[in-house]
Parts: sequence; structure tokens; C-alpha cells
Amino acid sequence: MSTQRENRLVVAREIVAREWAQFQRVNNEGGRADCQGDWPTFHQMRISQFLTWPLPLLDSYAGDLEGADATGRNLLTEKYARMMASTEPVRYAREIAPRLPVLDVARVARQEAIITVQVGWALAFRERYPRLGQAMRVLRTPEDTLTDTSFETYLRGELGTYSHRTLGLYEELVEVTSSAGENLTGQTITWTVVLGGFADLDEAEAAQDG
Repeated sequence: MSTQRENRLVVAREIVAREWAQFQRVNNEGGRADCQGDWPTFHQMRISQFLTWPLPLLDSYAGDLEGADATGRNLLTEKYARMMASTEPVRYAREIAPRLPVLDVARVARQEAIITVQVGWALAFRERYPRLGQAMRVLRTPEDTLTDTSFETYLRGELGTYSHRTLGLYEELVEVTSSAGENLTGQTITWTVVLGGFADLDEAEAAQDG
């Protein structure tokens, strides 16, 4: 394994550990959520995403998390709070939005451009691997319910927590991946299934029920 790849793995693991610590402090209405006690699944899903990131992006987001800890912010709390703009819009406008950092019009436009590309990738992946796709979140914000948050809404919440530097580096990753004709959703889920013991996406797809 190359030094750069080793460094990426080290930083990715540090990020997941720091996110997990913040996740433990997310106050869930109705009590602690079951997923807050499921470290293996959390680790597998989150590190699969971060293993697709270049080192400068990893370092930047690690800095976001470290800075948040130092100032008493919880980026995981903010991520889930931002999702409520879709799942509970009235409550979000009244109780949640006033407590979150404001995202200006230009920032929101940049995020939406990223989301458009990534929703396209997710749709293409689901068409190529329909059985694996069945295990994914529903795709679009209009499909949100109080108990089921879409890929689009989740991504919107996550992007809203990134610093300007991290968002810029993430934009670069999306642009490079798109220009190469590659699919970031496919890359992420490849890591997920490999960490789950499969050789590749085709083997994992064949192993699914249905």
C-alpha cells in the first residue's frame, strides 16, 4: 500500500471516529435511536464514503470536525437538523433554522448543483444494480416522510455542514469524477460491499434476495 493511500486510510478512520463521537451526542426526539448503538454499520457506511475522497478533502473535513468540537458545535446534529427542512418544514422554520448557520443564496446554488449530479449518479447506479438499489434510501426529496429520508435530502443536510474550503474541494471531486465518466455512488457502494465481504458489485448484486 502506498504512503498516500495509507495516509488517506488513517485520516478516513479518524474522521469516522470523530463523527461517531458527535453522533453519540445527537439528541433524538423520542429517545436514543437504535443506530446510535450500531458502530459496525456506521463505520462501514461512513468509511465507504470517505475512502473515495482525495487526501486534501479528507484533511479539510477532518479540520471541520475538529473545529466544531473546539467551539461546541456538532456537525452531525446540524446535518440531521437541516434535513428537517423537508421532513418537518413548519417546525424547522419555527424552531430549528434560527439556530443554524445561515447559508447564502450562492452557497445553496453550489450545493444544489452538486446534488443534481449526485442524484443522477444514484439513479444510474440503481438502474445498473437494481437489487442493491433496493437497499438504498429513497432517492428524491418529495419521497421524504417523517421516518424515511431521501438520498437527496440527506446529501443536502450533509453538504450544509461543510466549511467553504471543504465544499470547494468536494466540488472539485464531483467535477473530476464526472469528467472522467465515473460514478461516485458506485465507487462508494463498491467499498461498502467489499467491506461486507464481497469481491465486487456484481457478486453483491447476485447475492441479494429478489
